[in-house]
Amino acid sequence: MLRRLLDYQLSLTEKGKPLHRLRPLVDATDTFLYEAPLNTQRAPHIRDAIDVKRWMLIVVFALLPCILVAIWNTGLQSFVYSSGDYKLMNEYLASANSFSTYFDFAFKDNRYLTILKNGLAALLPIVLISYVVGGLCETLFAIVRKHEITEGFLVTGILYALILPPTIPYWMVAVGVAAGVILGKEVFGGSGMNIVNPALACRAFLFFTFPGKMSGDVWVGTNPTTVRESLLKMNQDAQTTALDGYSQATRLARFNISPEIKRIHVDAIASNDLGSSVGTYPTIEQHFTQWNGAGQHQATLTQLEPSQLQNFVTSPLAEGGLGLSPGNYDDAYHFSSLNYGLGHDSDWNWFFGDKLGCMGETSVLACLIGAFILIWTGVGSWRTMCGMALGAYFTALFFELGSHFFGTQGGAWNPATLGFPAYKHLLLGGLAFGIVFMATDPVSSPSMKLGRWIYGALAGIVTIVIRAINPAYPEGVMLAILMANVFAPLIDYYVAYFTRKRSMKRVRT
Repeated sequence: MLRRLLDYQLSLTEKGKPLHRLRPLVDATDTFLYEAPLNTQRAPHIRDAIDVKRWMLIVVFALLPCILVAIWNTGLQSFVYSSGDYKLMNEYLASANSFSTYFDFAFKDNRYLTILKNGLAALLPIVLISYVVGGLCETLFAIVRKHEITEGFLVTGILYALILPPTIPYWMVAVGVAAGVILGKEVFGGSGMNIVNPALACRAFLFFTFPGKMSGDVWVGTNPTTVRESLLKMNQDAQTTALDGYSQATRLARFNISPEIKRIHVDAIASNDLGSSVGTYPTIEQHFTQWNGAGQHQATLTQLEPSQLQNFVTSPLAEGGLGLSPGNYDDAYHFSSLNYGLGHDSDWNWFFGDKLGCMGETSVLACLIGAFILIWTGVGSWRTMCGMALGAYFTALFFELGSHFFGTQGGAWNPATLGFPAYKHLLLGGLAFGIVFMATDPVSSPSMKLGRWIYGALAGIVTIVIRAINPAYPEGVMLAILMANVFAPLIDYYVAYFTRKRSMKRVRT
């Protein structure tokens, strides 16, 4: 019955019929549901049920773990942060110590129903708007050009939704996807002709056009005003301070600190929890002895009261203190938690996705499952993924080792961000999602095997350079991949030139 209905619709759009201009739209529905009715007339003859639409559906299938985590984590964060109940917040923070307590918290009193409802309410409208508006743009261009509707937007539409904050206004979602599809793809000739990743082009347009809606406190719930008032009430009821107060700042925002905050400041704060195992402890001990004696504080290092710790870190160097500006102490305190994985900043929370951020990029585990599916099916390039991961890791390791071994007193006075553990960069922000789903776009990345290694490494290196050195922009994944996209044709050209030259040399030999 469905086949007969589609055949009837196709007959209405045959050449010469009034609805002929709508042929691309009917063709798209037909080929989406059935294999394309294409028969070759001469050799070679290839019979295969996998066409480009099915290829794109494999990517969507690989995104399912990220989609499910996006629904769950977005709903959970919304449920907790919008409650206005500091006891609920404390219960949530304490539950993150283990899987059992985490799920006990989520399933207590059927909370999971509210969590799922909040997550679906945040994600589904954005996905729907992305597909409707973006699909309409592609359809209009296909009708005007008299081309078939392309399959690429099956992936672009969901990728775009997953890399947005949940509080993004709906009209902005529509503007971003329309501008990104038209300016990032259609002006170059449509799918297969774009020089940059279309989903990242959409996000970049929003980021530079409406920065206030794409950064800052925009990562919880669907109404920023409600969350802001809720957090204010929690902090008032719990009588918290700036150090232990509840905040919706992301881990990446807390990573982005002033270069004036040095490793020794972060280590001194962490020594209260970790003792002498912090990296610059000998230097800290020297300053502490002078500060303790000069001020007659009668304090014990690693057992300081919060006020004593702040006094020691912010006192002038001449008095034996560590000379940090009092205005930077809060940032240094929160960075020490990131650097050493204290409290809710443990590596496992970051790995499984219990954190704030773009809806679909919080879980490294979900990204790894997607990577396995893409590599196993041959859809995604493992060379690009490995190249970018290794490029990012070794660049971060270069900064980390340089921060520890260069400079006075074992690098104690180097900026703290440079000494951030290299492996944590792979867990921070959207790097894992970018490695698996963004950098591997087959159109905007190189086609040569060696070129994919170079392309991935370039994206990974630039990501960490932006993160560690640029004080105005804490996340470098988007810009790094877009820059690598631009260089992809040049990389392919020189790799092909090198390969041909090497082959000719072997023939001569």
